[in-house]
Amino acid sequence: MSKVIVISGAGSGFGALAARALADAGNVVYAGIRETTGRNAGRVAEVQEYAREHGVDLRTVELDVSSRESVDAGIATIIQEADRLDVVIHNAGHMVHGPTEAFTPEEISRVYDTNVLGTQRLNRAALPHLRGQGHGLVLWVGSTSTRGGTPPYLAPYFAAKAAMDALAVSYAAELARFGIETTIVVPGSFTSGTNHFASAGQPADEEIVAEYEVHYAGLLESVAGKLADLAPEDASVTQVSDEISRIVALPDGTRPFRSHVDPADDGSEEVSIVADRVRGEFLTRIGLEDLLHPAARK
Repeated sequence: MSKVIVISGAGSGFGALAARALADAGNVVYAGIRETTGRNAGRVAEVQEYAREHGVDLRTVELDVSSRESVDAGIATIIQEADRLDVVIHNAGHMVHGPTEAFTPEEISRVYDTNVLGTQRLNRAALPHLRGQGHGLVLWVGSTSTRGGTPPYLAPYFAAKAAMDALAVSYAAELARFGIETTIVVPGSFTSGTNHFASAGQPADEEIVAEYEVHYAGLLESVAGKLADLAPEDASVTQVSDEISRIVALPDGTRPFRSHVDPADDGSEEVSIVADRVRGEFLTRIGLEDLLHPAARK
C-alpha cells in the first residue's frame, strides 16, 4: 500500500536520494526543503523534473527544521493535501569540523539545533497525526559516530548525532503503545556522493585553530583520506537510500530497530548490538517488554 512520507533535509544527499527511491517505489513523498522560493529554488525544480520524467508522486514542501512555524506549516500542508501521514524521516543534519575548543558555545548550539532540536520540532508537529491514526513509522537517519570509531575534529557533530540517537531510543518506547514503529538507519562515513563534508562548517576562532595546527597540521585532510581509503570501491551513498526504501516497504511490526549501512565498518554495529540487547533485557526486567515492539493495529 502506498504511504505518505515526509523527509527532512531532502534537498541533497541521503535525503534527496531517499525521496526519489521511495517515490520510485510508489509512495507519495514530500521532500522537505528549506528556502524553496529562495536559494533552493533550483533543487525544487530538480524534484519537479524528476517527478515528471519518472511519473512518480514526488513533491516538495517548505520545511526548515530550525523553525517551529515552518515545520508546523509544512506538516499542515501535507495533511491538507494528502489527508494523512504515515512515515516521518528525520534526515536533516549539519556537519562541522575543526578543533573542538575553537567552537564557541553558540556555534555548537546551532549544530544541536539542526541535528537534535529539529527532530523535536518535526515530531511535535507530526506525531499527533500518527498517534491519532494508531500506526506509523518514525525513521531516524543516525551516524556510526555515535558508537563507532570517532576521529578527532568532528566532536560537535558527533555529540549532536549521539544526542539524536538517544532521543530516538527513548521515543521508540514511548510511541510503541500508540502502534508507532521506530527504526534508526545508521550510515557510515560516506566521504563522496553527498555534500555532507563539502558544506561542513568551521569554527570562528581562527586563533585557536592556528594554535592546534602547530601539533595537528593537516589532520582533517588526513582523516578524510583515511576514511575514503577504508571504503570498498563499490561503496555508494545509494546504499543508504535503498535501505531506507526497503525498510519503509516492510510490513508493520517487522521492521528492524536499527540498521547499519557502513561499508568501512568502523565498529558501530558491534557496539550497537550489545547496547540494544541490554536495552531489551532491561525493559523486560522491569516489566515493560511490550515497549520493544509497536502495538498491533486495532
